[in-house]
Amino acid sequence: MADRKPAVIGGEPAFPMPLPMLRPHLPPYAHVADDFSRILASGLITNGRYVGELEERVRDHIKIDHCVAVSSCTGGMMLLFKAAQLTGEVVVASFTFTATVGALLWAGLEPVFADCRPDTFNVDPEDVERKISTKTSAILATHVFGNPADVDALEEIAASHGIKLFFDAAHGFGSLRNGRPVGSFGDGEIFSLSPTKLLIAVEGGIVVTKHPELATRVQWGRNYGNPGDYDCRLLGLSARMSELHAALALVGLEGVSDRVARRNLLAARYREELGQLPGISFQTIRSTDRTSYKDFTVVIDEEAFGLSRDRLAMALEAENVATRKYFFPPVHEQQFVRSSPHRAEGLGVTERLSRRVLSLPMYSLLSEQEIEKICEAIGRIHHHAAAVRSANAP
Repeated sequence: MADRKPAVIGGEPAFPMPLPMLRPHLPPYAHVADDFSRILASGLITNGRYVGELEERVRDHIKIDHCVAVSSCTGGMMLLFKAAQLTGEVVVASFTFTATVGALLWAGLEPVFADCRPDTFNVDPEDVERKISTKTSAILATHVFGNPADVDALEEIAASHGIKLFFDAAHGFGSLRNGRPVGSFGDGEIFSLSPTKLLIAVEGGIVVTKHPELATRVQWGRNYGNPGDYDCRLLGLSARMSELHAALALVGLEGVSDRVARRNLLAARYREELGQLPGISFQTIRSTDRTSYKDFTVVIDEEAFGLSRDRLAMALEAENVATRKYFFPPVHEQQFVRSSPHRAEGLGVTERLSRRVLSLPMYSLLSEQEIEKICEAIGRIHHHAAAVRSANAP
């Protein structure tokens, strides 16, 4: 099969139609129809029974004391940082999604970027500690692609410096750290329920925390900062989750563990097939942890593989295989940050990694046969690397 030409140099594409990066796992309409009808008939479409039930069910699932549903993960982060009354600097990874840092800037905080680890892709605790100053009020770590961050080390650092610790858990619903659910760590974590995630509400977010006063302030914040008397206690947002979104999330909550297991099986298949090729490496997952595999991402060593990450992405596009370059450019190189107060030094691992990572299709409905075809296409592209380089030469 390796002798077959890749599509980028005239061969037949691996798929006759584009294979998407993601495909949201949504229930049949019949599974939500009665709930939707009940909500619409009631006239109560926010802050009602379904939002309350979702918050209760997530509390039980995560084993955490307090849960607040909001309209988006980004809004949840913005509100959490305001509610926590943070000031000054927050140490944060640059190898993360834009919204992680955007929420800090919105809250009037100065991001101080720490480098990531080349194996786990998560923030490097040693560099986090190096970046802490007298102005630091918190650490914000991301569970990258659902891979749990080094919680133990970060909690120790935060405690020793007397600062708060938060986690962007956008990717992490269903992940486990040492058998304990992501969402139960630090001073607060924030999940995303957008279409790319394992638990979907169409759009939405969930803030979880062990602190009752913090949860109360986030509840106020999602309603403009209003506790109910129109005398707003903090700068808030219109960030309520609708009853319709909550009803959809409640249906999806039932199968989260099965979807995580399915993605881990698919990831194992990717690793088995691609591990035979030179120049491809994978994110390291600790044996005692479980990742949600929100994304499956490989690292391309151009010299060993024969092609750069960008040329491989171009060749896979010709095979009708969609890919993404998460996270490129890293946040500290993006224009909105460069024009804002921040500190960004010593980010060599982040910069190298961001130029070499490529996320491949990953979703619960992806078949093992489709993975085999993707990997076979990557094998053909590697086998014909010299011809592909010539075809893509500038």
